[in-house]
Amino acid sequence: MAGASVRHKHIRIDQTKLDKAKRALQAATETEALDRALSLVVSEADIDAALRQVAAKGRLKKVFL
Repeated sequence: MAGASVRHKHIRIDQTKLDKAKRALQAATETEALDRALSLVVSEADIDAALRQVAAKGRLKKVFL
């Protein structure tokens, strides 16, 4: 988390979802699970934005339906 702005937060969250995310992400703590999940969402959004730019230029070919 180099350069990250870390803040203490109090949130209400579905414990079942958090437990599943923790297992799926193999995180040691709930905080680690949330951080990994947020990182995944951000990276997927970056990838999606890049693909949309390429698609707008007509260079992306749909291979799978």
